[in-house]
Amino acid sequence: MQQFTYDALLFDLDGVLLDSEPLHFEAWRRVLAPWGIDLDWDTYRTHCIGVADQDMLEFLAQRAPQPVSASKLWEQYPEKNRLFIRLIQERPPVPPELDRALERLHERGLPMAVVSSSGRADVLAALEAAKLKPFFRLILCREDVRSPKPDPEPYLKAAALIGASRPLVFEDSQAGLESARRAGFDVIQVREPADLPPLLWRLADQGLVLSQQP
Repeated sequence: MQQFTYDALLFDLDGVLLDSEPLHFEAWRRVLAPWGIDLDWDTYRTHCIGVADQDMLEFLAQRAPQPVSASKLWEQYPEKNRLFIRLIQERPPVPPELDRALERLHERGLPMAVVSSSGRADVLAALEAAKLKPFFRLILCREDVRSPKPDPEPYLKAAALIGASRPLVFEDSQAGLESARRAGFDVIQVREPADLPPLLWRLADQGLVLSQQP
């Protein structure tokens, strides 16, 4: 068993900090229905999580029963955004104990950042509804990079901006895991947001040292 110390924590948002993917799914399903795109959860989970929205819409445009361009579907993004914000304000999907765990790490002065492929409006609405925004020194979103995950740019840029040389990344999607690994950072896969608070308590209790298998 080896021990590694880290100088920052970098988190994906949807599916890691918050169980917000079902809300994104519901919002997209509603706004895409007029084009006859029957978006089901398995398809969304397999092909749409962890990728940029534009890439997701390129994929979904190919599933439309009648020809439609991804750019035409993109015109629905403002409506999708409004619907998502309303849904997340109605029922913020925050795992129990997450705020207390983040507060513990924040009090110790460990820099933390959110690194998301979602748009800034969605990210800020989610963090504010969940009352988590004050814990993060940096919030990096889709608009802040040229190449989204799985490219390493999001995590490399976040680490540079936060002044970290050895951050620990928490991710759920394959695209996010690949992005972090290509950046050269250690990454923990979070299977579901409820698993995150125990991981953070363990990290805090071990004095910001996390044991990992070599």
